[in-house]
Amino acid sequence: MKRILPLVALTLLTACGLRPVYGGGSHGAVAQGLGHVEVQDIAGKGGWLMRNALNDRLGAISNGSGPSYKLVVKLDDQISGFGLRSDAAITRERRTLRARYQLIDEATGAQVLDDSAGSDAGINATSSEYATIAAEDTALERLSEIVADQIVTRLALYATRKEGAQAAPSSAPSPAASTGQ
Repeated sequence: MKRILPLVALTLLTACGLRPVYGGGSHGAVAQGLGHVEVQDIAGKGGWLMRNALNDRLGAISNGSGPSYKLVVKLDDQISGFGLRSDAAITRERRTLRARYQLIDEATGAQVLDDSAGSDAGINATSSEYATIAAEDTALERLSEIVADQIVTRLALYATRKEGAQAAPSSAPSPAASTGQ
Protein backbone atom coordinates (compact mmCIF):
# COMPACT_ATOMS: atom_id res chain seq x y z
CA MET A 1 0.00 0.00 0.00
CA LYS A 2 2.87 2.40 0.81
CA ARG A 3 4.35 1.86 -2.64
CA ILE A 4 1.06 2.36 -4.45
CA LEU A 5 0.30 5.76 -2.89
CA PRO A 6 3.24 7.65 -4.52
CA LEU A 7 2.40 6.03 -7.85
CA VAL A 8 -1.23 7.13 -7.57
CA ALA A 9 -0.14 10.68 -6.60
CA LEU A 10 2.22 10.85 -9.58
CA THR A 11 -0.53 9.63 -11.91
CA LEU A 12 -2.97 12.24 -10.60
CA LEU A 13 -0.45 15.06 -11.03
CA THR A 14 0.30 13.96 -14.58
CA ALA A 15 -3.40 13.66 -15.37
CA CYS A 16 -4.09 17.26 -14.32
CA GLY A 17 -1.50 18.62 -16.76
CA LEU A 18 1.36 19.36 -14.38
CA ARG A 19 4.81 18.61 -15.71
CA PRO A 20 8.30 19.57 -14.58
CA VAL A 21 9.64 22.84 -15.98
CA TYR A 22 13.07 21.33 -16.58
CA GLY A 23 11.69 18.04 -17.91
CA GLY A 24 13.91 16.54 -20.56
CA GLY A 25 17.12 18.05 -19.21
CA SER A 26 19.25 19.68 -21.87
CA HIS A 27 16.85 18.44 -24.57
CA GLY A 28 13.74 19.79 -22.83
CA ALA A 29 11.61 22.81 -23.64
CA VAL A 30 13.46 25.17 -21.31
CA ALA A 31 16.93 24.34 -22.60
CA GLN A 32 15.86 24.37 -26.23
CA GLY A 33 13.52 27.33 -25.84
CA LEU A 34 16.04 29.61 -24.23
CA GLY A 35 19.01 28.38 -26.17
CA HIS A 36 21.92 30.64 -25.40
CA VAL A 37 21.26 33.57 -23.07
CA GLU A 38 23.99 36.18 -22.84
CA VAL A 39 23.70 38.37 -19.75
CA GLN A 40 24.82 41.89 -20.59
CA ASP A 41 27.09 43.82 -18.20
CA ILE A 42 25.26 45.42 -15.28
CA ALA A 43 26.69 48.52 -13.61
CA GLY A 44 27.96 48.59 -10.02
CA LYS A 45 28.79 46.07 -7.34
CA GLY A 46 25.20 44.86 -7.23
CA GLY A 47 25.31 44.47 -11.00
CA TRP A 48 28.45 42.34 -10.79
CA LEU A 49 26.82 40.13 -8.16
CA MET A 50 23.60 39.87 -10.17
CA ARG A 51 25.36 39.03 -13.44
CA ASN A 52 27.39 36.29 -11.74
CA ALA A 53 24.27 34.85 -10.08
CA LEU A 54 22.40 34.86 -13.40
CA ASN A 55 25.29 33.24 -15.27
CA ASP A 56 25.55 30.55 -12.58
CA ARG A 57 21.87 29.73 -12.94
CA LEU A 58 21.63 30.02 -16.72
CA GLY A 59 24.69 27.84 -17.23
CA ALA A 60 22.60 24.76 -16.54
CA ILE A 61 20.03 25.60 -19.22
CA SER A 62 21.90 27.69 -21.78
CA ASN A 63 23.43 24.78 -23.66
CA GLY A 64 20.50 24.36 -26.04
CA SER A 65 20.58 24.77 -29.78
CA GLY A 66 17.68 27.23 -29.93
CA PRO A 67 17.83 30.91 -30.79
CA SER A 68 20.24 33.24 -29.04
CA TYR A 69 18.97 35.81 -26.59
CA LYS A 70 20.43 38.83 -24.88
CA LEU A 71 19.34 39.59 -21.29
CA VAL A 72 19.51 43.28 -20.36
CA VAL A 73 19.13 44.03 -16.65
CA LYS A 74 18.90 47.39 -14.91
CA LEU A 75 19.12 47.44 -11.12
CA ASP A 76 17.69 49.83 -8.57
CA ASP A 77 19.43 49.35 -5.20
CA GLN A 78 18.11 51.41 -2.29
CA ILE A 79 18.92 51.54 1.42
CA SER A 80 16.47 53.38 3.65
CA GLY A 81 16.73 53.91 7.37
CA PHE A 82 13.95 53.58 9.88
CA GLY A 83 13.69 52.72 13.53
CA LEU A 84 15.03 55.87 15.16
CA ARG A 85 16.25 56.05 18.73
CA SER A 86 15.66 59.10 20.91
CA ASP A 87 19.09 60.45 19.87
CA ALA A 88 18.02 60.26 16.17
CA ALA A 89 20.34 57.31 15.44
CA ILE A 90 19.01 54.78 12.93
CA THR A 91 18.59 51.31 14.40
CA ARG A 92 17.16 49.49 11.39
CA GLU A 93 17.62 49.69 7.62
CA ARG A 94 15.87 48.15 4.66
CA ARG A 95 17.80 47.28 1.52
CA THR A 96 15.64 46.94 -1.56
CA LEU A 97 16.91 45.48 -4.83
CA ARG A 98 14.70 45.76 -7.91
CA ALA A 99 15.63 44.57 -11.37
CA ARG A 100 13.99 45.47 -14.62
CA TYR A 101 14.99 43.00 -17.29
CA GLN A 102 14.38 42.51 -20.97
CA LEU A 103 14.96 39.41 -23.04
CA ILE A 104 15.87 40.29 -26.61
CA ASP A 105 15.98 37.86 -29.52
CA GLU A 106 19.36 38.55 -31.15
CA ALA A 107 18.27 37.27 -34.56
CA THR A 108 15.37 39.69 -34.92
CA GLY A 109 16.20 42.33 -32.31
CA ALA A 110 12.69 41.90 -30.93
CA GLN A 111 12.06 42.29 -27.23
CA VAL A 112 10.28 39.07 -26.26
CA LEU A 113 10.03 39.63 -22.51
CA ASP A 114 9.97 42.79 -20.37
CA ASP A 115 9.46 42.26 -16.66
CA SER A 116 10.74 43.15 -13.22
CA ALA A 117 11.74 41.28 -10.09
CA GLY A 118 12.75 42.37 -6.65
CA SER A 119 13.15 41.68 -2.99
CA ASP A 120 14.13 43.43 0.20
CA ALA A 121 15.98 42.64 3.39
CA GLY A 122 16.05 44.12 6.87
CA ILE A 123 19.39 45.12 8.39
CA ASN A 124 20.23 45.91 12.00
CA ALA A 125 22.24 49.11 12.17
CA THR A 126 24.67 48.85 15.05
CA SER A 127 27.01 51.33 16.66
CA SER A 128 29.85 49.65 14.74
CA GLU A 129 30.06 51.15 11.26
CA TYR A 130 32.04 48.12 10.05
CA ALA A 131 29.34 45.70 11.22
CA THR A 132 26.62 47.76 9.55
CA ILE A 133 28.51 47.91 6.23
CA ALA A 134 29.18 44.16 6.41
CA ALA A 135 25.46 43.53 7.01
CA GLU A 136 24.56 45.76 4.05
CA ASP A 137 26.98 43.88 1.79
CA THR A 138 25.66 40.51 2.97
CA ALA A 139 22.11 41.68 2.30
CA LEU A 140 23.09 42.74 -1.24
CA GLU A 141 24.64 39.32 -1.91
CA ARG A 142 21.53 37.54 -0.62
CA LEU A 143 19.18 39.81 -2.56
CA SER A 144 21.17 39.29 -5.78
CA GLU A 145 20.69 35.53 -5.41
CA ILE A 146 16.96 35.87 -4.70
CA VAL A 147 16.29 38.23 -7.60
CA ALA A 148 18.39 36.09 -9.98
CA ASP A 149 16.26 33.07 -9.00
CA GLN A 150 13.11 35.05 -9.79
CA ILE A 151 14.43 36.15 -13.18
CA VAL A 152 15.55 32.65 -14.22
CA THR A 153 12.22 31.18 -13.09
CA ARG A 154 10.35 33.69 -15.25
CA LEU A 155 12.65 32.99 -18.20
CA ALA A 156 11.97 29.26 -17.78
CA LEU A 157 8.22 29.90 -17.69
CA TYR A 158 8.52 32.01 -20.82
CA ALA A 159 10.35 29.15 -22.55
CA THR A 160 7.74 26.56 -21.54
CA ARG A 161 4.86 28.81 -22.62
CA LYS A 162 6.57 29.51 -25.92
CA GLU A 163 7.09 25.78 -26.45
CA GLY A 164 3.48 25.09 -25.50
CA ALA A 165 2.21 27.75 -27.91
CA GLN A 166 4.26 26.26 -30.73
CA ALA A 167 2.99 22.74 -29.99
CA ALA A 168 -0.68 23.77 -29.69
CA PRO A 169 -1.34 24.73 -33.33
CA SER A 170 0.16 21.51 -34.65
CA SER A 171 -1.94 19.33 -32.33
CA ALA A 172 -5.22 21.17 -32.97
CA PRO A 173 -7.38 19.99 -35.87
CA SER A 174 -7.35 22.25 -38.90
CA PRO A 175 -10.53 24.21 -39.68
CA ALA A 176 -10.98 22.22 -42.88
CA ALA A 177 -10.82 18.91 -40.98
CA SER A 178 -13.41 20.03 -38.43
CA THR A 179 -15.94 21.16 -41.06
CA GLY A 180 -15.55 18.02 -43.14
CA GLN A 181 -14.15 19.81 -46.22
